[in-house]
Amino acid sequence: MKYNPVQNYINGKFVDATTDKTLDVISPLDGTRLSTVPLSSSDDLNKAVKAAKEAFPKWSKTPIKERVQVFFRYKYLLEKNLDELAALISEENGKTIGESVAEIEKCIELTEFACSLPQLVTGELLEVSKGIECRTERIPLGVVASIVPFNFPAMVPNWTIPNAIALGNCMIIKPSEKVPLTLTRIATLLKEAGLPDGVFNIVNGNSEIATAICAHPDIEAVTFVGSTKVAKIVYQTATYNFKQCLALGGAKNHLIVLPDAKPEMTAQNITASMSGCAGQRCMAASAMVAVGDVDHIINKICEEAKKVVPGKNLGAVISKQSKERIEQYITEAEQQGAKILVDGRGATVEGKENGTYVGPTVIDFVKPEMSVAKEEIFGPVISIMRTNSLEEAVAIENNNPYGNAASVFTQNGSYARFVIDKASAGMIGVNVGVPVPREPFSFGGWNESKFGSGDITGKSSIEFFTRLKKSTIKWNPEAGTNWMS
Repeated sequence: MKYNPVQNYINGKFVDATTDKTLDVISPLDGTRLSTVPLSSSDDLNKAVKAAKEAFPKWSKTPIKERVQVFFRYKYLLEKNLDELAALISEENGKTIGESVAEIEKCIELTEFACSLPQLVTGELLEVSKGIECRTERIPLGVVASIVPFNFPAMVPNWTIPNAIALGNCMIIKPSEKVPLTLTRIATLLKEAGLPDGVFNIVNGNSEIATAICAHPDIEAVTFVGSTKVAKIVYQTATYNFKQCLALGGAKNHLIVLPDAKPEMTAQNITASMSGCAGQRCMAASAMVAVGDVDHIINKICEEAKKVVPGKNLGAVISKQSKERIEQYITEAEQQGAKILVDGRGATVEGKENGTYVGPTVIDFVKPEMSVAKEEIFGPVISIMRTNSLEEAVAIENNNPYGNAASVFTQNGSYARFVIDKASAGMIGVNVGVPVPREPFSFGGWNESKFGSGDITGKSSIEFFTRLKKSTIKWNPEAGTNWMS
């Protein structure tokens, strides 16, 4: 075992869980046992919440311009330790080093936004009548929690950590039991940056802890990122217990390709979108809708896909179970009449035979009713459906239950505008394979890709992590009395 057993992080200290139940942490790269992670109990959660609740009064009363100084230092520490963090992400998640570096670079951008919050939460003041002022200010909620997935061990936690804490909240976070090591290191960086004890806490575990978080009476708000099936459960449980909740679910992102699209650019974008992070991201290209004769572009996509090699510029999928599930989707599509243009089944990497790799896979002549066209595969697989019109292509996109992202590849502005207007998704791309908004624009989908109001990052997160307080003030009695006073 390469690393020490993972511990919880409570009140500024790493502590053992109260249970002896553990799971192994396995590297998808080569099957190496990296560590063990505890399956914490509700007693462990109670300790973390108690620490956060006790830290909240002092932290919330600290002026926001002082709170964000922690994140100026944290940003510097992310930059200083970038290579170490990237290596750790690659080891426990299976990403390539380049993808892991990009993940930390996104964390740095998210932290930069948090440092700007003092300029965004200044409130408003207006004399609404003679001698009477109305004022608004943003007040932190208290103890908040985030339940985060395996696919981005650093970035998704940093969707919420900097903003929630800079806005004055104290936090509990539950990492995926598959990738707990990166968040453990992030805890040490936050402490080194000067974050007071108790403001940030980690409780490791499985679904038992997630359920306990959603039911805990002293947790005011919960964010979740994961599958739609679990997102619905988290949202229902948290809101049933009168908590604010934002739960992000799965996706089936459609890329509409028109005959006038630039072949090289389109092929490179689509291939990178479907194979980046081994397809294990909710913004991955999963379904392509080919409008008319675009065979020349499909051929280019196949050429580009063959340049993506497991173990070189393609990482591993998270587990053996994931590999088997992804390959089963490909086999089922083939049995149903689809044509496999590039086949990633059975991929192995020399010297890493115990790694869990799936090669890039391009499937043509897919019908909308096939599972591979409807369900989230979460692997480096793209399914191509063919249509004769843009209207039919948009109808296919609209009929899918998800709504994270959609993109169109064209050089025609009116076609692009049609897709922007008609696609049923929260994030739209034009000649962009992964249309993730950059800060300060917020991340969030529609339909069954998101449950709750607002978005998880950017300016929209301010409303989620604070309450709006309104004050009406009158000092001068000589102003008289009117209907307002």
